[in-house]
Amino acid sequence: MCESKPISFTALVAPDLPPDTAPATGSRRKRLWEVPRTAHCPVVGVCLPLDTLRRVVNKALGGETLAVDYDLHVGVVTECGQRNRVSEAVQRELERRCAHAVRHFSRAKTGEAMMAQWQAAMQAGDVAAPLWAALTHPRCTTELHDQICRDIHMIQHQAGATVRADVRQLAEVTRENRELAKEVGEARARVAQAQAERALEHDRVASELMQARATSISKDTMIEALRAEVAGLREAMPELQSRLHLAQRVTDLTVRNRALDAEVAELRRGLAAAEREADAATARAAQASRHTAAPVATPVQLAERSILCVGGRHAQIPIYRDLVERHGGRFSHHDGGIEDNAHRLDASLAAADLVICQTGCLSHNAYWLVKDHCKRTGKRCVYLDQPSVAGFARSLAALPAEDLSSS
Repeated sequence: MCESKPISFTALVAPDLPPDTAPATGSRRKRLWEVPRTAHCPVVGVCLPLDTLRRVVNKALGGETLAVDYDLHVGVVTECGQRNRVSEAVQRELERRCAHAVRHFSRAKTGEAMMAQWQAAMQAGDVAAPLWAALTHPRCTTELHDQICRDIHMIQHQAGATVRADVRQLAEVTRENRELAKEVGEARARVAQAQAERALEHDRVASELMQARATSISKDTMIEALRAEVAGLREAMPELQSRLHLAQRVTDLTVRNRALDAEVAELRRGLAAAEREADAATARAAQASRHTAAPVATPVQLAERSILCVGGRHAQIPIYRDLVERHGGRFSHHDGGIEDNAHRLDASLAAADLVICQTGCLSHNAYWLVKDHCKRTGKRCVYLDQPSVAGFARSLAALPAEDLSSS
């Protein structure tokens, strides 16, 4: 290993290497020392990172250069003007790093095609490898070379502006970082204080929990003693359990009685309102029957049979009742669990000879109760989808007389 010392770039030209400065002809690509000197600075500065450039120079010279970055760049640019160990090493490194771009640019057979590829590379924002491939292309004329150098010159200016913007942004980010670090420190202090307070609260809660456990144990002991005392009292008074049961039964019956009284009062109010509505409906129906010309089907003679109507509108019930009673039947009605108690429906079904179920005006439970009862007992049941006086009369008129007599 050679001793580390600053390298002088003025004496690096290998004396045994020919100048080889003849211009490239035919389809052969230019070498680094064949490219005009105006391109050496952008090629070295753009295509090779500084650490790579330093490594290549150290390897070519067999030592370690102590030159600063600027001096290293200037020295390499100077050496690239002719063929020597440094320029050949840089040439090999450029060929290795830019091999893909060189293959891509080799497809261009004219200067215009080569420039089109260069413009596309600039628009894509990747110009390092395309710069080397374009400047060494065999179809790169002096005019194209100057255009490429102008383009890369402006790109470097823009990159410098971007770096300056990045520096300003870095300063702003650094300032924000200091502020955030200060806020984080304050937040950590608050967290530490909160943890200390939480530790104190935990100790207090643990103390209260221990005290509560002691109190609970004391209460459990007292409860066991009271249970033993209650067991002794029950053994001494065998009738105590029955008395307690009767007292609870009296309490339940009292509550139930109050509920029934309230229900009866509500039913009475509903009945009064229904009677008033029925009177008004009967009057309206009678008046309507005098003015209508539509005939109503005449039911058969019901012969004191009980007709139960389940569901229906309250205003039509008096008309149904009048229709049944005028033809010798007895009429009863249950609203299907809307207001009437559903448990009373079983008794009404058992007492009826014929059931007319208006399915559109009753609850689901009442519908299935009527259907199950009639199916089980074989009792005649007529279902009406829409409640109406005419439909009710038609259902009675359509009944055969033997059905009523056999009911």
